[in-house]
Amino acid sequence: MKDHVDRFQAAVKVLASHGHIKQRLIQAYEDNLDEINEEELPIALKQDFADIKYLMHRVTPLNGEGSICASVRKMSVTEASDLAVALVSLYAELTRQADGGQTHLPLHDDNARRVPPFLVKSL
Repeated sequence: MKDHVDRFQAAVKVLASHGHIKQRLIQAYEDNLDEINEEELPIALKQDFADIKYLMHRVTPLNGEGSICASVRKMSVTEASDLAVALVSLYAELTRQADGGQTHLPLHDDNARRVPPFLVKSL
């Protein structure tokens, strides 16, 4: 499962980078997620990933373009953005399950440096 977490993490990094959302979605999926078999994922994630895989391969390609490019080309910007959000959500859930559900992010950092009072602007 570690390999799948790493693949999703790499995909999320691409999604968070610069560029048009459709281009980032194509690159993230082709480079990192297309080879994943949904049967290898935890039960709770199988159907969601299968749905994404279907959406990424649903359009018949034209003139040598791949099915992923063709499928994303036919999506609206909103649909592509929603699919990117779904991939990030899957990554978050996969990470939680890989950690046995024990992943808790701190709400604050107790070790963070506090701003000295003399640097705080007074009213």
